[in-house]
Order: sequence, then C-alpha cells, then structure tokens
Amino acid sequence: MEKILEVRNLTKKFRQIAVNNISFDVEKGNVYGLLGPNGSGKSTTFGMLLTTINPTSGNWKWFGKEGTDPETLKKIGAIIEQPNFYPYLSAEKNLQIVATIKGAPFSRIDEVLETVNLLSRKKDAFSTFSLGMKQRLAIASALLANPEVLILDEPTNGLDPEGIIQIREIINSIAKAGTTIIVASHLLDEIEKICSHVIVLKHGTAIYSGSVDAMSNTKGFFELKSDDAHALVAALNSLSIFSSVAEKDNLVIAQILEDISASELNKKLFEKGVFLSHLSKKKESLETQFLELVKQSNS
Repeated sequence: MEKILEVRNLTKKFRQIAVNNISFDVEKGNVYGLLGPNGSGKSTTFGMLLTTINPTSGNWKWFGKEGTDPETLKKIGAIIEQPNFYPYLSAEKNLQIVATIKGAPFSRIDEVLETVNLLSRKKDAFSTFSLGMKQRLAIASALLANPEVLILDEPTNGLDPEGIIQIREIINSIAKAGTTIIVASHLLDEIEKICSHVIVLKHGTAIYSGSVDAMSNTKGFFELKSDDAHALVAALNSLSIFSSVAEKDNLVIAQILEDISASELNKKLFEKGVFLSHLSKKKESLETQFLELVKQSNS
C-alpha cells in the first residue's frame, strides 16, 4: 500500500512537551483518526505537518518527499480552524474567493457543494447558515482543489446529533471516492464509526498506531442465549476455545481464545444438544480498547 505520510520521532516542546517523539504512517485510501482528549497534541501535530508550527525535532515525508513544501500543500485540503467566510456573501461567492486563491476552477464549486449537500443553498448568505452547514461549507472549501489528502480537526465539535451524522456521512462518501482522510477527534464513538486506522495520543505521546480492528489483543466475544443456560455454559467450557464463559444480563458471554465462526459454533453446540435462541459475535468497543490502552500505558 502506498504511503501518503510517514512521521518519525516528531516532537514539539513549548514550555512543556506538547508532542513527544511520535511516529506513524498513513496509507493511501484509508481514513485515519488522531484520537485523544483536548491537550493531547492533535492540533500541534497537524500544525507541524502543515508548517504553521516549527517542530523541535523529528521529520516527516508527504508522498515520499521530505517535509512540506508549497507543491505538497496543494495536494492537501485542511480545516484546522474555522475558515473566515464573509457573512454577507453567498456560499457560492465565498467559494469563488477561495477557488481564486487556490487556483481552482469555478466549475468545481457546484461539485463540492453537492458533495456536502449544500447545492440548494448556494445562493444563500453565509450568515443564514446553521453551525453544521458552516462546517460543511468549510469541508467544501477544502475540497475545491481536489486534494489527495483531507485533514479535519474536530469536524463535529459543537454540532447537534443530526449535524454529527451529516458530517460522518460526508466523510464516508469522500473516503469512498478515494481521498485519504486524517481526522482529529476526542470522540471515541465518531472515530469508531468513520476510521479504519487510529493513532491514539495521550499527553503528546502515541500509545497506539494501527488499524482499529487490531487495536485489541482479543479476538472478541460471543453473546449467546438458550432456554437451558446451565447446559449452554457447560457446553461452551467443554470446547476449550474460550478464555472465559460467564452469565450476564440473561446472556452468556464467551470470550474467544481460538477464533471460530458463529455458524461453526452453532453447529458444535447443536451436536451437544444445546439449541440457541440468540447468537452474536462481537468485538470490544473502541472505548473498551482505548481504556485498556490507557491502563497499559500507566503501568
């Protein structure tokens, strides 16, 4: 897989260390989440990669090229702070100004407005837009030059649930079109819904970098239910493929030690005379995995 971004030992020290020796790669076509609470170094990391903040040490490559030069910046669309749109101008007029600055053709304006579901409002003044619409217009402006990479810093911050869902759907549609996306957020739930990969930051240090699925060392668990819970627990324990089997909230939870498909497990239980009324194979939530990572980093 082609590497879009390679970061090595990146560090920034103000009065205190804001980013501490982090390293990670971003591969083409994926959606990466930079996850961490406020003050964990997400915005500082973006600032260094976009040359608005000078690093203390470390290096990076965009598209195999050292650092971030003006040509590289043309390939990146970024929203780090709320763009300064003119409130009395329409969405279309505001984007025409941005397109002129970026050297993008005006023909792109309708395309990006359609992408963010604002084409029907292109003649309306920016001042009439809701917070969610303003954020969607900001994403449209970042897409004008047809970037290969889109960087979004807390894109759902302050939005209501409907606005969050709209931004999530837009990010997913942009990703499906082949654009590599890096999104910073402190919201575990949002990262889990939109990202294939995650870099977890804690006090400026990367405590995990990799796929969301591989974040946990466990293989997940089964939720099961049967009219005879005692027989079900006994049958599961006899299989010797689970690290633990326990009853919880009228369900039996079996932590997987040796991976097995749901259909294969159902067959094995049927052969033992256990009939299931419920069977579901699940992975631990990102929140559970995140808390375990934080616990490990403290030990």
